[in-house]
Amino acid sequence: MERLQKYLARSGIASRRKSEEIIKAGLVSVNGMVITEMGYKVEALRDKVTVNGKDVRPEEKMVYLLFHKPLRVVTTLSDPQGRQVISSFVKDLEERVYPVGRLDYLTSGLLLLTNDGEMAYRLTHPKFKVDKVYIVGVEGMVTNRELQTLKQGVMLDGSFTMPAKVRRLKSEKGHELLEIIISEGRNRQVRRMLEAVGHKVSSLKRVRFGNLSLENLKSGEYRHLTSLEVEGLRKACRLPCLTKTQFGYAKDNSFDKKGHIRGKTQGKTSKE
Repeated sequence: MERLQKYLARSGIASRRKSEEIIKAGLVSVNGMVITEMGYKVEALRDKVTVNGKDVRPEEKMVYLLFHKPLRVVTTLSDPQGRQVISSFVKDLEERVYPVGRLDYLTSGLLLLTNDGEMAYRLTHPKFKVDKVYIVGVEGMVTNRELQTLKQGVMLDGSFTMPAKVRRLKSEKGHELLEIIISEGRNRQVRRMLEAVGHKVSSLKRVRFGNLSLENLKSGEYRHLTSLEVEGLRKACRLPCLTKTQFGYAKDNSFDKKGHIRGKTQGKTSKE
């Protein structure tokens, strides 16, 4: 809930002081009722606010977080079983953000959180082929034939997985470390792919998502993406770049005087 004059100011109608004058003049309605009270509060997602009969809504600021998910944390905002959830790590945010895809309870690594629903949808859709890179600990020795099967695709839920990139990183007696790169996101896909060729996953960590990597981010920590990182993700899923006014946390120096990403051409995106 927020005061009506603040809501109007955030919507770009006028300054907060000027918005108070507009309210006093009887030009503002909430859910069809004229409001002249200064302390009146509204809820952005529930109330319909109009000025001179025209709908008013604040432009939502887009927020993008890179989170290093620890083990034994649920990729949800709440959990009926009382397990630790990702929202407990981002309590200081004003905006409500949601995970892009999921990492299961026993998987750690890179998780993107955002309120950009369209980008989140596209990043997880196989049509846009955004790579996700995993480091996988595997029980048993994976044969060359099994590696080839993983690369070509295995049958899950009645259809073959898309081709994957797979390579050995380390081999020890009874255990191997693999790098697996996939561009779709079926439920527990990497674990199930290994199970399909007869191997159990002992550890699983996502280290890269599109143009993003964990780098030196410690487990349980998060950071805001830079505007250039966001631009890279949006370009990968064929969305136009954001301007500075749309970007919730533009803390880098990537915008020019017009509010556009430096070095980027503004215009139409390629057709889907």
